[in-house]
Amino acid sequence: MEISAILVKELREKTGLGLMDCKKALTETDGDMEKAIDYLRKKGALKAAKREGRATSEGKIGSYIHMNGKIGVLLELNCESDFVAKTEQFAELLKDLCMQVAASAPQWISSADVPEDVLNKEKDIYMTQAKEAGKPEKMLEKIAEGKLKKFFSETCLLDQPFVKDDSKSVQELIKEKIAQLGENMTVGRFARFQLGQSN
Repeated sequence: MEISAILVKELREKTGLGLMDCKKALTETDGDMEKAIDYLRKKGALKAAKREGRATSEGKIGSYIHMNGKIGVLLELNCESDFVAKTEQFAELLKDLCMQVAASAPQWISSADVPEDVLNKEKDIYMTQAKEAGKPEKMLEKIAEGKLKKFFSETCLLDQPFVKDDSKSVQELIKEKIAQLGENMTVGRFARFQLGQSN
């Protein structure tokens, strides 16, 4: 099937990826735009995975104040070079992450940051609940693991569903940007302030 330049251009505008990548994706999916985007996302995730672990010593600190002035967020987003930190896509990601923190109030960046005592306490609660609900002993661990996953998706920024598109997690959003910009990116830290709340 012949892929038109207009179709390639449209896919490039939607994804921010190179012309050759877009043409290949459309060729592989017989010109189906949605399938081509999925194809690129899967491919992008692989590209992003290769970049994970590379040092991220550049970046920017972004801020977001909710319209009523009652919630404020500061967030540090790191990347590998000053060049990427100055791009529009990086600024857009930083803004989206600040809005995510304002809307979803995560407590930690990732599940790896959750203190062990908190994890143990949550797991204990879930196992007790399952036991009291009459679940079989051998299922308790599995049930607790499932509930911990939900706990992470509510309290850990990277595991949360992205507020603008809940079909992907914040981690997947960052991986897409890593694939687009060709550099590793990490959330350094964040602080969320809510009027009248201490801590």
